[in-house]
Amino acid sequence: MPALTRYRAALALVLPLALAACSSVSDASRSAMHKLTPYKVEVVQGNVVTKEQVQALQPGMSRQQIREILGSPLMTSVFHSDRWEYVFTMKRQGVAEQTRKLTVFFQGDSFVRAQGDEMPSEEEFIASLSKPKGKLKIPPLQATPEQLAKYPGPAAQSDASTASSAPNSAPNSATSSAPQRSYPPLERD
Repeated sequence: MPALTRYRAALALVLPLALAACSSVSDASRSAMHKLTPYKVEVVQGNVVTKEQVQALQPGMSRQQIREILGSPLMTSVFHSDRWEYVFTMKRQGVAEQTRKLTVFFQGDSFVRAQGDEMPSEEEFIASLSKPKGKLKIPPLQATPEQLAKYPGPAAQSDASTASSAPNSAPNSATSSAPQRSYPPLERD
């Protein structure tokens, strides 16, 4: 029985310490955790259906003609064989999520009507692809002279060595220290 009493006493001491440790996350830690976001994979599913494609649909068209205009439907149901569902979703980091639905109704093999969300024109859809939510920080693409001085390149070293040997020799001299290379002709005579 004394072992059970010691176990309860240890539990009584450890449990409040564990709970206190969980609540010790400060506001600075929380804001830092919110700034760190994991990479989110771009998800594009379904068919892009534009306003021009919907306007091209005419009552009486066959299923094959509709498929040629809109593509294969994302969903077809065994229970609703006279209905095709076209769903488009796109989730990209930095761009608002896009979801559009269009339902195409048939009677037998001929198209009757289509109903769904307002579809964008081709130009509107393309414009919506390249609008990030936040400003993108573009790093400077040119190094300052101080940054360049830190890293002398091999070109600078070889230029210095050729400059020191250049005054002693003539440019087209046969005694030049640079090896002469001979290449085969490009075409045979």
